[in-house]
Amino acid sequence: MADMGAFREAVIAWAAGGPGDRARELAARLPVRAAVLLEGPSDVAAVSALAAGRGRNLAAEGVCVLSMGGAMSVGRFARLLGPSGLGLRLAGLCDEAERGYYARGLERAGAVQPNAAQPHATRQRFFVCAVDLEDELIRALGVTRVEELVRAEGDLRALQTFLRQPAQRGRASQQQLRRFLSTKKGRKIHYGRVLAEALDPDRIPTPLDGLLTSL
Repeated sequence: MADMGAFREAVIAWAAGGPGDRARELAARLPVRAAVLLEGPSDVAAVSALAAGRGRNLAAEGVCVLSMGGAMSVGRFARLLGPSGLGLRLAGLCDEAERGYYARGLERAGAVQPNAAQPHATRQRFFVCAVDLEDELIRALGVTRVEELVRAEGDLRALQTFLRQPAQRGRASQQQLRRFLSTKKGRKIHYGRVLAEALDPDRIPTPLDGLLTSL
């Protein structure tokens, strides 16, 4: 849905300090009911791919999936889009290291309330990856399968070169792969989609499954 893309860009510009008129106008005109707050574009790629794999078109469902450009922006986006702003239902993912920051930012924004019944959530509909999203995807697929995907994508030589670096000696294979995905601009975004599309339906990591189920 092209208009959802326009709404996403308007929100990002608003969060960066621009006027909010365009975002408000689009929110009133479009059937936007929820926003998924994600740290970066690789998270967007993975969530979008998993949703599509389940036969869902989140934009058509009125769900805006957006990259905040970093975890430190969660409070700002929550204020603009949550109860004190556009009144949208909020959801998202965060890394384990950002759990406390998300909880404080969302609480200050009045966006969500504590929910002890959700052990995998920082707060309602915000789900925590054990390390980060890439780690969740690699663990779900297994090292061998990820290496097969890297080969299929034409990156095997780059991976082999990377693994010969002294800094990679002694690291577990899963850690090496996770680091490899971040060594080239655009690679993490590309593999966010590739790894998510390769997941079997019964092997979806718990935080991702919880997020999609909550929407």
